[in-house]
Amino acid sequence: MSRFFSFIRHRLAGSGMLVALVLLCAFFSIVTWTEQHPQDAAAAKELASQIKPAAKVLIVVRPQADDIAFASALNNELGSRAEIVQGEPRDARAAMQRAVVSGGLDVIVCNQATASWLVFSDLAADFPALKETRVLKPRSQSWPNFLKADNLLNIANQIAVIAILAIGMTLVIITGGIDLSVGSLIALSAVVTAMIVRDYFSGTHAGTMGMFAAGLGGIMLCGACGLISGAFITRLRMPPFIVTLAMMLVCSGLAYRLAENQSVYQVPDSFVWLGRGADLFGLPNAVMLMLLLYAAAHVVMTQTSLGRYLYAVGGNTEAAFLSGVPVKRVILIAYVICGLLAGLGGVVTASLLKSGSPTYGQMYELYVIAAVVVGGTSLSGGKGTMPGTLIGAFIIAVIQNGMNLTNVESNTQKIVLGLVILGAVLVDRVRK
Repeated sequence: MSRFFSFIRHRLAGSGMLVALVLLCAFFSIVTWTEQHPQDAAAAKELASQIKPAAKVLIVVRPQADDIAFASALNNELGSRAEIVQGEPRDARAAMQRAVVSGGLDVIVCNQATASWLVFSDLAADFPALKETRVLKPRSQSWPNFLKADNLLNIANQIAVIAILAIGMTLVIITGGIDLSVGSLIALSAVVTAMIVRDYFSGTHAGTMGMFAAGLGGIMLCGACGLISGAFITRLRMPPFIVTLAMMLVCSGLAYRLAENQSVYQVPDSFVWLGRGADLFGLPNAVMLMLLLYAAAHVVMTQTSLGRYLYAVGGNTEAAFLSGVPVKRVILIAYVICGLLAGLGGVVTASLLKSGSPTYGQMYELYVIAAVVVGGTSLSGGKGTMPGTLIGAFIIAVIQNGMNLTNVESNTQKIVLGLVILGAVLVDRVRK
């Protein structure tokens, strides 16, 4: 019986962060539960099924992208036989007056916004010829704003860069170190990548190979910065905090100098493919890249000697050295990988924003460390997992997104995030 309860406690401890993530999602789903007024393709199809084939139809929407897309989808469902009005109440009134002259209307289709216009409030009085005309609108439904597909994709897309950086930070923290330079490396990589595209590959006319080479250049430069930080830490035995703090300032200043305090935006439209594109299963390419990197990192940490060495160095450096582990080399590799992934994060950010700017990545090192710590990686080293870090990144993203949806003020959000980090560290200390 004691073995059974011990097994249960172990399983609960291992899934604690996942349970916390699920509970957070449930909480924000409840507090953002509202009445929704859909106007997507499904809503258009449902309305079309209520309209007879020979009916005369007028579709009234506002001149906004979502409204226009809804009207086009509905008109396609009706076989392109409806008149579409995009405008204001006076435009709808003019269309109805024309319809009275030309023989009347059977159905007027609106969305939730246009259905509330006063021009449709009393058709029998204002337009006696249209007293039999039906006014239809999509059926409303109750659903949490948090669980809307667009919002969930937005969470995943927003956390992709931080989650990619968190892979490298997890390796560094497992060895007992820290890297404060990752935010500045994002800016440096974004600026260098955009500058290479602009100066060496024809700018807005750059081809795929040119953009690939530019991104590789930004990533390799950040890897070199990680190599320098790792060399100072392993060869000169300088504290990681001081070394990476200095590297943060150096890389930030270098990004500003290279960009001359300006954004570098001379890149082609196809440059956004990595950051904004979505090819497989409708998921953004940045999210797919993130998932692939986590799968590879998990394999490295659980199935390779490098993974075992990282845990050994973080758990007990002296014991690892006496056991034949190349301690300095392992620590150096961790910082190089962290730099490379920060460079990749910069390329994704540049692609997402279609430019390179020295202002990118500000405060990212704090969010990355928060994701790693919340995901269960011990700041003392020797403990942590890649799935835990990914869950930690999503916990941070869900908290921020949920607070945005519930209109929590930005300064209060910082307080909450700080308390979350303190709570995660406190849990780690209590376990020890």
